[in-house]
Parts: sequence; structure tokens; C-alpha cells
Amino acid sequence: MTKILGISAFYHDSAASLIENGIIIAAAQEERFSRKKHDNRFPKNAIKFLLENSNCKLNEINKIIFYEKPFLKFERLLETYIAFSPKGFKQFSKAIPIWLKEKLFQKKQIINFLKEIDNSFLPDNKILFSEHHFSHAASAFYPSPFNHAVILTADGVGEWATTTVAVGNSNKIEMKKEIEFPHSLGLFYSAFTYYTGFKVNGGEYKLMGLAPYGEPKFVKTILDNLIDVKDDGSFRLNQDYFDYATGLTMTNKKFNNLFGSLPRNPDKEDISQFHMDIGASVQKVTEEIMLKIARNLRSEYGIENLCLAGGVALNCVANGKILKEKIFKNIWIQPAAGDAGGSLGAALGYWHNELKMERSISNTDSMKCSYLGPEYSNDKIKDILIDIGAKFETLSNDKLFDFTTDKLIEGKAVGWFQNKMEFGPRALGGRSILGDARSSEMQKKLNLKVKFRESFRPFAPAVLLEDVNEWFDLDTESPYMLLVGKVKEDKLVEQTSDQKLAKGLEKLNIVRSKIPAVTHVDNSARIQTVTTENGNYYDLIKSFKKKTGCPVIVNTSFNIRGEPPVNTPIDAYKCFMATDLDVLVLGNCILEKHNQINFNLDNE
Repeated sequence: MTKILGISAFYHDSAASLIENGIIIAAAQEERFSRKKHDNRFPKNAIKFLLENSNCKLNEINKIIFYEKPFLKFERLLETYIAFSPKGFKQFSKAIPIWLKEKLFQKKQIINFLKEIDNSFLPDNKILFSEHHFSHAASAFYPSPFNHAVILTADGVGEWATTTVAVGNSNKIEMKKEIEFPHSLGLFYSAFTYYTGFKVNGGEYKLMGLAPYGEPKFVKTILDNLIDVKDDGSFRLNQDYFDYATGLTMTNKKFNNLFGSLPRNPDKEDISQFHMDIGASVQKVTEEIMLKIARNLRSEYGIENLCLAGGVALNCVANGKILKEKIFKNIWIQPAAGDAGGSLGAALGYWHNELKMERSISNTDSMKCSYLGPEYSNDKIKDILIDIGAKFETLSNDKLFDFTTDKLIEGKAVGWFQNKMEFGPRALGGRSILGDARSSEMQKKLNLKVKFRESFRPFAPAVLLEDVNEWFDLDTESPYMLLVGKVKEDKLVEQTSDQKLAKGLEKLNIVRSKIPAVTHVDNSARIQTVTTENGNYYDLIKSFKKKTGCPVIVNTSFNIRGEPPVNTPIDAYKCFMATDLDVLVLGNCILEKHNQINFNLDNE
């Protein structure tokens, strides 16, 4: 039995993954254990979970693969500062000592961290390094259901590459071409994320959600000044307007002057129509670039399957546009498309590409619905709840689904904690907050009283796969909530003349469909299709459909603003008590807020 541990760390979304003879055993992000969102530290807690979960000692791991090569990254840093000198000298003088002291010698650093987990650990040439974009490509291709596929990776930057194309064939991946730093679609989008007042490497999805409230008024300005896009989708960024290569900010004074405004200060400035229009414009440009790249790849390679990875692959609106145009017959997107997924790709890449081990391919992917994290038995959950003095009741499965369905119909917000935790940024029915998609008040309630976040943020529908065509303009599976489709015309509600003229956030409270809680202002939805593979989650939605005739519910991640999704029953209970969640379902244990009087979390 060959065990390979993949690790991603030191930038953002640190994670660890474990495979045995090429089979994905488990994977988890460090943030879920540390409770620090987007935690970039070495994933000690995630690794401890992997070892305990598989009853494995660290010395029993055959190979440990880090997801990128630090020497190549250092080379890029040096060459970038030289190319832009004397600009950025202050930043250079601060960065170099850190690299020379720590980052350049990451192998030693990794060994030291692993010895903190197990001081008997013997490296024995076990630690190897993959390339960043190869790790991404491997994470997308090897778990996919395709024997042959084009692989597109787009993100901020790896070592040098920002956008790469590879071809996967059976167990082999061949890297074909790339676009190098500083020309980056991910950093381009992040620059606008920064400019509109959201946090880089975390707020990009907020900008994507904001975009439909605006008009793409600045597309020409962007294309004329900031980015040169060729017919094949290749591009170059005008570095006169950006400061990310050598500075401390994403944009500069020239960028500000181009749009006539300073970057939004989120502590002092509300989101305006201007910011919405900026969001709509950069989203439009990004979509057009991704479409051009996709069309060119289909034409150049003649392969009918596309795999996507990298942070840009989390732009589900752009993914939906590629799907709608039917450029490729099939599309598969790694659910942990960002750096976290690099840990899995590093491990799989070594097994298949380096050791040349064959793949086992089926009609479904090998990600196990992305349920790859910790799991708690009903007995363990009950022990925890008794220990903290929580008031709960234990129900059989049938009664559990019946009870939860009734609460959803009553308009209650339900914390849903079942089976294994998801790997990746999306809640997929393991650690989810659920609501009635038919409710016109549910979006507002969840945003303001449960999640404590911006009112404009949309929520995703979870829909039974067998019913998706009836409710959405989507003719394929979307198990990982990474594709956007339109709500079907016959499910929409006719708008008044005044409603049609609404601008900006005026659009927010307009009922647009029979499922208003999950219908965005452009009548789109970020869809999750649910099958029997999703276990209790599928059965719950089935129960909801039986009682309401509607196979769609609201699904959002089980967390509040500024925190990662919950991991443990204690995390879930804390979130339950700190918000306006009405009901908490932990395994087969149900808790109602009004019954919770005295509780003690000192023994967690």
C-alpha cells in the first residue's frame, strides 16, 4: 500500500490530502481546524486529521509532495524586482531577508513542522516538490471522469505561470503552453476586487455576486487601457496601471485616475452604483477572455472534454458561459479549485505522472462528492451535546427528514451538519445552512441575521438532479456548485414596469421567480445538483419535494462572516447560538433555539 501525502501552504488556503494507491482517502483545509479563514500556515491540524482518520503514522507515509517549487518562485521574485528597478526597492529589501531565512529553505521548514507532529519522523528523501500549475492541472484531470481532456488552469500566479494549458491522456499530463507573470487573469480580477473595497484572495466571489447589479459601462476603458486581449484569449496587462508586481497594493494612482476615483474604503464608504458598474465590467471582460481561450483550445486540440482548476475556475458565472456555448461536450471543475486543491493534485500527480500508475476511470468523478473531511458519529455527537448541556432530541431518519422539512416550510433557518465535511470552499450538504427557496424573505434573513454579511450576496439552490431541467436552464450535472444557469422562463414572475426600471440595490427585494431566495437579479443561480450519492442531504430534499412539490432548497455554507465553515459539533453549536438560526440538525440530533437555556462550552 503506497501512501502519498500532498501539502499546500504558505500563501493562502493551506491544506493536506492523502491518497492510497491512487485512491483519494481524505483531504481538509487548515482553516477548518484553526478557525482562521484562509489560513496560510503549515497544515499541521489537517495532517493530524489525515493520519488519525487512516490510522497511519507519519513514518508510514511513502512520499510527501509539496504543491509548488520555492526556488522557481524565488527566481520570479528576483527577476521581477530587477525588471522593475528601482521601483519597489523598499518592498524588495523587506522580502529578501524573509526568503533567505525561511522560504528558500522550505524543505527544512516542512521537516521541522512534520517533526512537531511526530518527533520520530524520518524524512529519508520522502519530501518532493511539484510545480504549482502542474499540481492544479493534476487536481482537475486525475479525479475527473475523462480519459482524455484539455486542462485549463488560471489563477493569480504560481512560480512563473499564471495561465496554463495541458492535455491529459489516461495517466499522463503534458503541459503545453503558458502565460507568465506579471500577466495574470487572476491578479487582474483581484485588482478590481481590491479597488471595489473587498479583500484580495477572499473577496473575489463578492465582486462576482455584485456584478449583476451593475452595467458593464467600463468594458471599453478596460480593454483600451488595462489589458490587451488577442483572438485566442491570450493577454497582456499594462503594468503602468498596476502595483502588485513590486508594491504593497494591487492598483496605483494612474489606475485611480483612469476611473476617476480612489479605491473604496469599506470602513467609510458604502457600495455605490459606480462600484457595481466596475464589477459588471471586469466580470464581462473576464468572461470574454475565458470564452476566447475555451474556443481556441477546442479548435486547436479537437478534444471534447475540458477540465478547469485554479482560482479563476471558481468564477462559476464564467464557467456557466463556457457551458452554455457548448464549446466542449463535457466540463469538469475541481471543487477545491484554489490552492487547497493543489495539495491533492501534488499527490495524484506523483502517483500517476511520476510513478506511471494507471487510472481507474468511471462515469462519475473520484472526489466522493467532496466529502473528504472529518465525520462524527451520532454517539459522539450525543456525548458532546450532553457534555455542554444542550437540549436535544434524537430522531430516526424518516422522522428527521419529516421534522426538518416542516421547519423549512415554516420559514426556519436550519443548520445542517451531516456525515463528512466538504473539501473546498462550497457547502455541499455536509456543513450547510438550509432554507426554503420559495420564501421571499429568506435571502434577507440569512444574509443579515444569520451570516451577518452584505445584503446583496446571492444564495445557491440545491436541486434534485432529476428535476434540474424543469427548474433551470442546465442540461448537465453541477455537483460542486461551480456552474451558473438561468431559472426557467415558466418559473419566473412577471415584473412591473417600475420593477424593470430598478437600478443597483433597488433590484434586491424584487421577487423574480417561484424560488426568489435563490434567484439572482439577472435571473441566474449558482446551482448544486444533488443525487443519492449525497446521502441524507438527497433524502431531505426528496422529503421537501414530496410535501411542497418543489425540489429546490437554499444551501449556503455553515458559518458567519469572517469565519470558515464549521468543522466540529461544537463549532456548529456556537454558530447556532450566536446567530438567528432557528434549528440545528447534528446527525440525527435536532435542537431548537427556544429550548436552549443553559449551555456551557468550557469543556470543548
